[in-house]
Amino acid sequence: QVRLVESGGGLVQPGGSLRLSCTASAKDLTNYYLGWFRQEPGKEREFLATIYWSGGSSEYADSVKGRFAISRVKAENTLYLQMNSLKPEDTAVYYCAAQLFQRTSDLFQRAAYNHWGQGTQVTVSS
Repeated sequence: QVRLVESGGGLVQPGGSLRLSCTASAKDLTNYYLGWFRQEPGKEREFLATIYWSGGSSEYADSVKGRFAISRVKAENTLYLQMNSLKPEDTAVYYCAAQLFQRTSDLFQRAAYNHWGQGTQVTVSS
């Protein structure tokens, strides 16, 4: 069982930065990918980025590549999402999620992640 708790959301001005955290409680995250998603009201939950917990390799959605960075500190069992150059359209509830790696094609698929946090609201507005 993997328990995930996000924090770090809030209100930020356009062009600003924010770092989200996700603390993972699990016996062993070896062979897990941990990722970030976001969801706006009335829309599908959108994949943003994922990282292989053991090796640190990562993948990004084109929409955030170059602006967002995913990282993890294994010793603290904490996942991060550094978000820079934020835009009003980045406003959403942000979720962290985990999947036990099966195949590469699953990395971008919301349905393949079977552990989720409760979400944290990010609002980008002046």
